[in-house]
Amino acid sequence: MTTTNVSPEEIARFDSLAARWWDPDGESRPLHDLNPVRAAYIAARTDLRDAKVADVGCGGGLLSEALARAGARVTGIDLGSKVIDVARLHLYESKLSVDYRVQSSAELAAVEAGSFDVVCCMELIEHVPDPEALVSDLAAMLKPGARLFMSTINRTPAAFGAAIIGAEYVMRMLPRGTHHYAQFLKPSELGRLLRHAGLELEDVSGLGYNPLTRKAWLGRITAVNYVLCARKPA
Repeated sequence: MTTTNVSPEEIARFDSLAARWWDPDGESRPLHDLNPVRAAYIAARTDLRDAKVADVGCGGGLLSEALARAGARVTGIDLGSKVIDVARLHLYESKLSVDYRVQSSAELAAVEAGSFDVVCCMELIEHVPDPEALVSDLAAMLKPGARLFMSTINRTPAAFGAAIIGAEYVMRMLPRGTHHYAQFLKPSELGRLLRHAGLELEDVSGLGYNPLTRKAWLGRITAVNYVLCARKPA
């Protein structure tokens, strides 16, 4: 992600949530509910013990800490300085070790190209102006044979209803304007970006979520949220 592949409005929006990032009943509530399922998806497909992992767009560190707890050596990057401050502060409570940086994906890819066993990028690609540039950065970070994990929102009427109308306007779980329908990517579109970056798509799974029961699960239906795994050829 070059410095032009950044939306100042998006950074400001998520920085405004920083102080309440670790509140499971706050605006980040869906992330708290989805995090165990996403972490389990990653752990089922790669050995995290002593793995070098990059969490790109780490926010306040929910996934970074889950991966560190599983034994990974995690570098978490985000361009929101306030969310990185919160992520660093939370390490005093969790007693975990994560290398948090205010850094872009392009910068990390440049200084540590081909050095990560695992790269994670959750709920970020729908917020950047140039998704293809982001995917290229993520691919550059991977060692040969390493894996990339991503999650995002499909561009379907169901996703518009759930992620925008439902979450932002009806249930008010997220601030209005958090998502923009035109920036959502279909699995086929993201798969094409991954192939252009030299990666092999291994799996696409639906990520279900019931905001009333706060239950999240993996399944076959990708109409709203989905998670995927891709591999860099050895």
